[in-house]
Amino acid sequence: MRAVLCVTAFLASASSALASGALWCSVDDHQVAFQLDAGVTRGLGGPTFNFRGDLEIKARKAGDSLRKTVFEDQNLAQYWLDGEEMRLLVYREHEAKDTYRSVELTILTKAKDEGTYDGRYTLSVFDGTAEGEPVELAGKVSCGAE
Repeated sequence: MRAVLCVTAFLASASSALASGALWCSVDDHQVAFQLDAGVTRGLGGPTFNFRGDLEIKARKAGDSLRKTVFEDQNLAQYWLDGEEMRLLVYREHEAKDTYRSVELTILTKAKDEGTYDGRYTLSVFDGTAEGEPVELAGKVSCGAE
């Protein structure tokens, strides 16, 4: 009886492992460096889990809170992943004295090969200066999904 229960538990855990995959994107250019990673379930609309990311804006001063940003699950505002394209919108607000500050990272890619996506990123940085206009940085991005 124990053997049957153990085999059943093993098969159930194996099938749930097969029901998930991952996505990731990375850049290291002269403006920014970032790495984004998430698990993706298969079915149920493909929600993500364990979304994490690190962003460094190289041009910002070392003490500036916008220079480095850590992203978590709640910062993935929107995403789209199918066999043809991957799109991500990542947003995070930063607390600063009496100043509204935020970063918004948009990634738009098209499938290159199976599981490989190439495209562009746009990073909008709003730091409460520049008369209300965000500073925008853009470049090439490489992503993957399984």
